[in-house]
Amino acid sequence: MSEPVQVYIVHGFTMDDEGGNPAGVVLNADALSRRERQAIAAEMALSETAFFSHSDRADFKVEFYTPNRQIPHCGHATIASFFLLQQQGHIKCPLSSKETIEDVRKITFAKDGVFMEQKKPSFNTFAEDSEETAVIAEALGTKSDAFANAPSVVSTGNPWLIVQLQSLEALKGLSPDFPKLETLSGQLGTIGFYPYVLMEDGSLKSRMFAPLFGIEEESATGTAAGPCACYHQHFVDPQKHRYDIYQGELMTPPSPSHLIARLNVGAGEIQNLMVGGQAALKGTRELANVG
Repeated sequence: MSEPVQVYIVHGFTMDDEGGNPAGVVLNADALSRRERQAIAAEMALSETAFFSHSDRADFKVEFYTPNRQIPHCGHATIASFFLLQQQGHIKCPLSSKETIEDVRKITFAKDGVFMEQKKPSFNTFAEDSEETAVIAEALGTKSDAFANAPSVVSTGNPWLIVQLQSLEALKGLSPDFPKLETLSGQLGTIGFYPYVLMEDGSLKSRMFAPLFGIEEESATGTAAGPCACYHQHFVDPQKHRYDIYQGELMTPPSPSHLIARLNVGAGEIQNLMVGGQAALKGTRELANVG
């Protein structure tokens, strides 16, 4: 890496420009090798860093790296990145697109934020009285009777273990065993775990744990919020197609985040969905001699 690299720090899924989840964004990454990108992500030590380069299939090609590996998609880094691109004048219309290592996804811009397309969900659900359910509860630091519904691995691009809890107190009281969660995540083929609770106002409040990818807990996870909304619509409320999801309030220190999921339902099934929210630019770093 001969030239210094500018990394923008942008928070995705903010509330009134505060909170949210910080992501690193590198806008001109064509000349960077995979090793250099991974080294930059490790140096930034954020949950994800996004690298933009030229695409022949979409408006932009974007690749996402956690501090220890590449992943196919990242929600808050997508929202943060496309917010930055629009703010800098690189996008002048309400529709754009991104090419990832898997496929091309639509990006839209609206008054309530930047939104990214997610695929039709798949569900792999465990029986409530199964050994797997008991193991999941133990790894999360709770009992299976704290679950309001059976846990399910739900994927709209990234697989997440989603489970609804009985109460806010149960969500607050989780005491994750991170080595167990890491092992279990590898066995189940998931990115991580996304427990949530239904609030009285109809919103969802959630937490996220992904130690397999070097993230114990983070404040906003768009690739998990989408599967969470699909889980709730599929198992709990099939008439509801829009969800406000709040994450990060229970972290130490708290970083309140607001995520919005809009489900496109047809023929009795979720066909696809858009997940989005607001973002805010918080700073920049210039890195040299990394990798």
